[in-house]
Amino acid sequence: MALYDRIGVGYDTTRQADPYLLSRLIHHLRPRANGRYLDIGSGTGNYTIAMHQAGVPIRGLELSVTMLERAKAKCPEIAWHNARAEAIPFASGSFDGATCTFVHHHMADPVAAFKEVHRVLTPQARFVILNGTAEQMRHYWLNEYFPLMMEKATAPYHRFVTIDVLESAGFRIACEEKYDVTAELKDFFLCCGKLQPERYLDPRIRSGISCFADAPDQEEIARGVARIADDIKSGRINDVIRKFAYDGGDYMFTVAER
Repeated sequence: MALYDRIGVGYDTTRQADPYLLSRLIHHLRPRANGRYLDIGSGTGNYTIAMHQAGVPIRGLELSVTMLERAKAKCPEIAWHNARAEAIPFASGSFDGATCTFVHHHMADPVAAFKEVHRVLTPQARFVILNGTAEQMRHYWLNEYFPLMMEKATAPYHRFVTIDVLESAGFRIACEEKYDVTAELKDFFLCCGKLQPERYLDPRIRSGISCFADAPDQEEIARGVARIADDIKSGRINDVIRKFAYDGGDYMFTVAER
């Protein structure tokens, strides 16, 4: 978790809860005012806090101490817990639902983690995940400029297919809903520049994206950024984006039930 201790320092500069994504998380979670909910891998708390402000009685669980301290400073009234998802420090049946956004591809053992989520949920509780798929990652146009970075970033999605992991942990899949990045996006995660490629020229945005921060070849990043800048100037970027066009979404909500 050293990566997230490192990027957690300036993470909130470019990362914030996106209103549309928040609305879909809450829609799929179906929270009750008297329920208890848990955000797995809550990071600096952006979505946890936004759900809390929307009236969802939620707690955060996060492994990175740096990110957790930032979350506590922003919203001390939420209960924040420093723990691994593979060892959730609560009794069985403690929660009426859980969320997990852009996290489980970083887990060493997502099956073990999801079994723990399954254990702490009540019967029929919902577990809402937002993340990418290997196929979505393969079709993203950043592959043109950062093949090594994208190969490393995509590898966990091949190893841990979300539906397979959930079913292995005992969940039943309720539904999937694809999400396409729009120009209004407020949370600058990996695909944030889909329609605004100039975003990748900003080192602050790149530093808040784990793929860039942990890229195996920083020279590839420098070269790729320079090529994007040149292609924006020449207009070639539009051809690249069209070449990678894909109708399967950029990310996926996967909704499972206990």
